[in-house]
Amino acid sequence: MTPAAGAFLSGATSRLLPMSIPFRFFGAAVAFHLCAWLALLAGADRVPRFSGGPGWTLAALHLVTLGVLAMSAIGASLQLLPVATRQPVRSTRWPAAIWWLYTPGVAALALGMGRVVPGLLGAGAAAVVLALIGYTVLVAVNLRGARGMPAVVAHVWGAMGALLLTLATALALVGNYLGLSLLDHGTALSLHIALAAYGFMGLLALGLSYVLVPMFALAAAPDERQALASGVLAVVALAAAAMAALGGAPQPLRLAALALGGVAAAVHLRLMRQALRSGMRRELGRSFTLVRIGWAAMVASLAVALAMALGAGWAGAPALFGLTLVGGWLLTFLLGLLQRILPFLASMHAGQGRRRPPTPSSLSSERPLAVHFFCHLAALAGLALAIVTDNSALAAMAATVGAVGAAAFAVFFVTLIRRTRGPSKALPTRAPSGS
Repeated sequence: MTPAAGAFLSGATSRLLPMSIPFRFFGAAVAFHLCAWLALLAGADRVPRFSGGPGWTLAALHLVTLGVLAMSAIGASLQLLPVATRQPVRSTRWPAAIWWLYTPGVAALALGMGRVVPGLLGAGAAAVVLALIGYTVLVAVNLRGARGMPAVVAHVWGAMGALLLTLATALALVGNYLGLSLLDHGTALSLHIALAAYGFMGLLALGLSYVLVPMFALAAAPDERQALASGVLAVVALAAAAMAALGGAPQPLRLAALALGGVAAAVHLRLMRQALRSGMRRELGRSFTLVRIGWAAMVASLAVALAMALGAGWAGAPALFGLTLVGGWLLTFLLGLLQRILPFLASMHAGQGRRRPPTPSSLSSERPLAVHFFCHLAALAGLALAIVTDNSALAAMAATVGAVGAAAFAVFFVTLIRRTRGPSKALPTRAPSGS
């Protein structure tokens, strides 16, 4: 075991970006989170048997992947990676410019998908691609001089490579909608799903977990060799999945990709379990209940993908796979961690220039997070039942409950910002019991 992951915070204040930089990404993610559930409500009639195609269901999916997951990833990585790699971001103009390009791009892309306006879809996609290329360059410059944490750095390098390939497949898919045949639609779609979800977001989630989970649990960092082995297995699994999508021995390669991905996930989860069991902080509340549910959904997504690879002919399988992968794993995992990350970063910023900086728990708020917790899980369960029973009315009810939960999470975020900007003496002193 290497030294405690929290040690990377030594001297972190000097490498903090201005609070307005990461929190504008988090704020946009919170807003897009609510928009995603509302878009899903608008497209609820297609949810149980959704397998692609324009409309509000596709818009909801991309509001989650681009608007919530990627938006949060940009904000978190731009703030946490400089601290972890001991390499400060050399310019605040780049992150700000990326936000101004990326945020309206996501909105235009989603609106173009929902209302089926190819020109708006194309314009939004162009803005999103340019912004994400800029983000990739910014992260690569930071990683190039990284010192320490090789497993985290390797995972992020893999995520950036997957992101560039994801953007190429996204352009091919948009080209198909615009009448430009750049790549067979089925091939492009298969590549896009694997590279975006398991590649970019998946590798980033796995890599940053080696810092965040031990830090919040007050545990030693996981073994670097095992973490690197898990990352290598995940990258090889992605390569096998890509070759399968391109037509080279698809069935054996798909099964190999799933087997390698399963082993990578098992190694990662074992390391996470060790960190949680050995940590000095055992009671991590509802936030880590969401994290654990996210991990379970990651395994479930691989199981559904295996059933599909073996020829399961059920019409709802693609929708169930998307739910377990995007909603169950990535979104649930992210929302759980954000409940810890946001107050933590806010307290670091609020503490600058104060003799007694506020604690993360004093900046958080319990009630909205409790509402969000139950609404989010109820919405996921409702969507799963809607898919199993092919019931669009149930999907609409689940989306409505999800929107209520997203609104509660937005209240938590707004309260956090208000308390961070308020005077220290106005902050509550009691820690929330469940966050």
